[in-house]
Amino acid sequence: MPKIPKLVARDEFMFEIPREEVEGMRVPGLLFSDAALLSGVEGDPSLIQLANVATLPGIQRYALAMPDIHFGYGFPVGGVAAFDMQEGVVSPGGIGYDINCGVRLLRTNLTAEEVRPRLAALIDRLYREVPAGVGSHGPVSLPRSEMDEVLAKGAAWAVGRGLGRPADLPVTEERGGLAAADPAQVSDSARKRGQKQLGTLGSGNHFLEVQTVDQVLYPEFAEAMGLAPGRVVVMLHTGSRGLGHQVATDFIQRMDRRLVEEHVTLVDRQLSCAPVSSEEGARYLAAMAAAANFAWANRQAITEGVRRAFAAVFARPAEELDLSVIYDIAHNMAKVEEHRTDGAPRKLLVHRKGATRSFPAGREEVPEPYRPFGQPVLIPGDMGTASYVLAGLPTAMERSFGSSCHGAGRRLSRHAAVRNFRYEDVTRSLAREGIIVRSTSREGVTEEAPGAYKNVEEVVRVAEGAGLTRRVARLRPLGVVKG
Repeated sequence: MPKIPKLVARDEFMFEIPREEVEGMRVPGLLFSDAALLSGVEGDPSLIQLANVATLPGIQRYALAMPDIHFGYGFPVGGVAAFDMQEGVVSPGGIGYDINCGVRLLRTNLTAEEVRPRLAALIDRLYREVPAGVGSHGPVSLPRSEMDEVLAKGAAWAVGRGLGRPADLPVTEERGGLAAADPAQVSDSARKRGQKQLGTLGSGNHFLEVQTVDQVLYPEFAEAMGLAPGRVVVMLHTGSRGLGHQVATDFIQRMDRRLVEEHVTLVDRQLSCAPVSSEEGARYLAAMAAAANFAWANRQAITEGVRRAFAAVFARPAEELDLSVIYDIAHNMAKVEEHRTDGAPRKLLVHRKGATRSFPAGREEVPEPYRPFGQPVLIPGDMGTASYVLAGLPTAMERSFGSSCHGAGRRLSRHAAVRNFRYEDVTRSLAREGIIVRSTSREGVTEEAPGAYKNVEEVVRVAEGAGLTRRVARLRPLGVVKG
């Protein structure tokens, strides 16, 4: 294994890998962290990955890593990199296999006291309404012609099919659809994998969680989102399922072949890429956008499953229980955005892998009701600890291309978690906290045990201390559905 690059402290929350540390680096690496989190990263191969990203052509300013950094494919998870549109590249490893994996938050007008007596019934009903697990099939099976519409329109297709409300779209990032999508770039094998998966959670770290607002830290913004202490909310986390995974696989293989044919050697073959300005780069971005649209349609279909479950358990129409979408945010995406570099605004292709946008107040990309405060940033914790709602800050534009972390970040790999934790111990510990868990497999619980993750409080503290986000509200879990 290559030597782990050294980090030089710039301040309490920023640590740099100097360019001269690794041969071929075009820009420094920059990690947002602190002394507590750094002890789990120093000596970790994710730092090698961060330095490797800095060797890619056309990269701007820094190769960045968020405080939830951990080892990934090509880029570290929590990695951010922006590339020049003419000289730069697009790398599927900088987006991830689960294209547009993201988080959606819904509010209710119910309190924790009202929900607890029916919590077990609610979690059971959610488990039935929203299929989870590897290879799970959803309530919608798509013919090829309709698959094209999903890939082209995203969440708007789902709402048009009755799987949601028109009001869900304005509070979804990109209104739930990327116009650059080209369904023709999505292979038949990818379509087949996604054909029966709309409305499903999948497995791994994907979840559906009933939570309560534990603490409000930015009252004005919390009020605009309808968050108040004791209020029950629902958070869901999933992406483009097998379809997005196949899109990534298809284009990584194609880019690998092209690099071999052109005798191009990368410092890490997992950074397989194509010039942004090339036909191959354009085709990947069009397929990525189509997979992203599938993910938004998927989360939209799941939202209707959540509404059906609440309506059944509380014997009231979903509208009477509110169940409005607060926000939907993506964390595995590449987007063309305008940022200031070298003193002037320029369009760049920003890769965010396990990282989210955190745009500040006033940006037109922020939904109008939230524009005075900034973009909502949704940070899940783990099954046994808090999740957070945060707000994007102006300093994030300067320091991280308007980016923040996407979760607590793994401390242990899934294999290590299975070796270290027992299903009975995890579920018993959660039960003592009053948290109900339903999962399709025992491994789905042990892989995602709270001890497998970093301390979310520390991760959020760093994101705030580094000027990337501001805390708005803390959410505590009541019950969880896992794949």
